Amino acid sequence: MLPTAPLNILHLEDSTQDHQLVCRTLDKAGFSYSIARVETLSAFSVLAASDAIDVILADYRLPGFTAVDAWQALPIDGDRPPFILLSGAIGETAAVAAIQTGISDYLHKDDLSQLERVILRSINVHRTRHAKEKADRDLALSEKRLSELTGHLQTAIERERAAIAREIHDDIGGSLAAAKLDLAWISRHASDPGVHAHTKAAAEMLQHALGASQRIMMNLRPSILDQGLFAAVQWLASNFEKRTGIKTVLRSNSEDLCPEKSVQLTAYRTAQEALTNVSKYAQCSLVHIEISDAEGFLTMEISDNGVGITRQEMQKPNAFGIRGLHERAKTIGGWLDVSTISGAGTSVTLSVPLAAAKRASLEAQFQ
Repeated sequence: MLPTAPLNILHLEDSTQDHQLVCRTLDKAGFSYSIARVETLSAFSVLAASDAIDVILADYRLPGFTAVDAWQALPIDGDRPPFILLSGAIGETAAVAAIQTGISDYLHKDDLSQLERVILRSINVHRTRHAKEKADRDLALSEKRLSELTGHLQTAIERERAAIAREIHDDIGGSLAAAKLDLAWISRHASDPGVHAHTKAAAEMLQHALGASQRIMMNLRPSILDQGLFAAVQWLASNFEKRTGIKTVLRSNSEDLCPEKSVQLTAYRTAQEALTNVSKYAQCSLVHIEISDAEGFLTMEISDNGVGITRQEMQKPNAFGIRGLHERAKTIGGWLDVSTISGAGTSVTLSVPLAAAKRASLEAQFQ
C-alpha cells in the first residue's frame, strides 16, 4: 500500500541518467514524492540534517567516498530514515557488510522494478522499529516511575507504622500500665476474696494486652533494629519458632552487621514476609536463615524444607507479598531471588551491594 502523504526522498547519486531512471520507476509505481539529488558527502550531510527525509536512496561508490561513509555521517542519536543501497557496483559480501552497519536494504540497479516493494518494506520496518523503541522508552519510564512510587509508598507506610507504634506505646501502653497499677492498689487494699479473684483475673488480662501491644509495636516498628540486624532477625526467628513450633536456625558470619538503616529495614521486612509465608504455606519442619556481609554484599537467605511453591502460585494476580519484596529490594539497589522445587522447599535470597545501597540512601536524602 502506497503512503498517503508525499515521500521526501534524498537520492545520493552521481549519475544524472540513473537518477532519471529512478524517478521514472517511482512515477510508474504511482508514488507521490519529492526528490533531491546530491553527489557530495558535504551536500548529503546538509540536506540529511536540515530536511524531513522519509527515505534515502544511495549509490554505493561515489567520487571519494561510499554510501557507508554517508550512512555513518548521519547523527547517531537521531532518528535515521530508511537508507537503501541502490547500486550496480557492489558485490554480495559488501552489501551484507553494509547492511550489518544498520543500512536498511540493498537493491541492484538492474532490479529497479522491485524499488516500490523495497521502499515500502524499508519504511514499514523503520516505523515498526521506531514504534517499538518508543514503546520501550515509555515502558522503561513507566517502570522507573512505578519503582519510585513503590519506594515512596514503602517509606510512607514505614512512617505511618512508626506513628501508630508511638501512639500504641504512649497512649494504649501507658493506659494499660496505669490500669495495672490501679488494680494492684485495689488488690492490696481490698479484703473481699471475690474482689481479689477479679482483680487477679483483670491483671492477667491486662498483662496479656500489654504483651499484645508490645508485639504489635515490634511488628509495626522494629525498634530492636537499633541493636543491629543480627539481633533483630534473631528476635524474629525466636518468636517465629515459639509461635509455630517450626525449628528455626540462624547463622551469620558476624553478629555486628551494620549496613545502612534502609538495608537493615529491607532485610528485616524480607525475613518477616518470608517467615509469614512459611507459616502459611510451607508445611515444613525446619527453617534456615543465613546472613552475610562478605565481599561488599549483604546476603540473606531464608530457606525451608517444605512443599515448595508452584509456578501458578508464584504468578497469582494477588501474590503481592513477594512482588513487594522485589520492589523494596530495587529501592536500595538490590534484588530478590525466589527458588523453589515442588516437594523440596523454597529459598528466598536478598542480595544488596552495600556501596549501591549507600548511594541510594544518599540520593533519597536529597530528593
